Amino acid sequence: MGTTKVLVTGWFSFVNGEATAGDLLARNVACEWLELAGRSYDVALSPAFEDGVDWSSVDPASYSEVLFICGPANGRQVDELARRFSGCRMIGLGVSMIEPLEDGHPFDVLLERDSSATSRPDLAFVAGTEAMPVVGLILGHAQPEYGELGMHDATHATVRRVLYDRRVCVVPFDTRVDPRRGEFPGAFRSPAEVEALVARMDVVVTTRLHGMVHALKQGLPAVAVDPISGGAKIRRQAEAVGWPVVLTADGLSEKALHEALDYCLAPEARDTARSCAERASEILQATRTEFVGDLRDGRR
Repeated sequence: MGTTKVLVTGWFSFVNGEATAGDLLARNVACEWLELAGRSYDVALSPAFEDGVDWSSVDPASYSEVLFICGPANGRQVDELARRFSGCRMIGLGVSMIEPLEDGHPFDVLLERDSSATSRPDLAFVAGTEAMPVVGLILGHAQPEYGELGMHDATHATVRRVLYDRRVCVVPFDTRVDPRRGEFPGAFRSPAEVEALVARMDVVVTTRLHGMVHALKQGLPAVAVDPISGGAKIRRQAEAVGWPVVLTADGLSEKALHEALDYCLAPEARDTARSCAERASEILQATRTEFVGDLRDGRR
């Protein structure tokens, strides 16, 4: 009796393909359905991923069927796949058929996402969803005014390594505001846009003073890392409002960053962040009174 193993393929299988989140979720659904059918399978993945097999080097005789999932089922790489596995039954699942079906296609079985004949919901609709924290990453730029005390490059490298190791969704952005449309791609048009995005994070990791301020102001925990040796304005600002999670570049370690993230992702950290915002407001109320009183007295 011959093999009954299925080779699962898609655009995530090609070296020069494009693996979108939707493609990978569709792959997960297809694998669940194969298991439901009691079928064994291998998944062909681009070398960009750590597991899977290489469709261009496996033995085609090891498979009875090739399943192609999601995305447009046309183009040079799809044609190469079909030729290499011409002895296998070809199945198209959740794919987009660009050309009219009557013009021909490589599949023996076709359950398309859309074609000249029909359309179906994308497989990603029924894929499981993994909940994970959303981390806003706000990194500052080098500050020549601090001279050799600045440790931005090493600090940022450590921060990125730690975040890469965590099961978190990292959203990198800057706090720069520039209303000139198109002049600085990625810049926000107003402070309100910056704070709207910060508000949607679960935690902020930042080497910018205002990255910490924007977070704490909205009751969000911030892993504040002062990139200046010994600490400078970020450390002083954290002390001023009583925020406990501030690290300095010369004492920075991956372990310390992991522990800071763990703390900031715990529910009690939000209570502390809100308390810091309240304390800042109280201090600044007194500062306002002093400022306004001084200006009034100065007019006399």
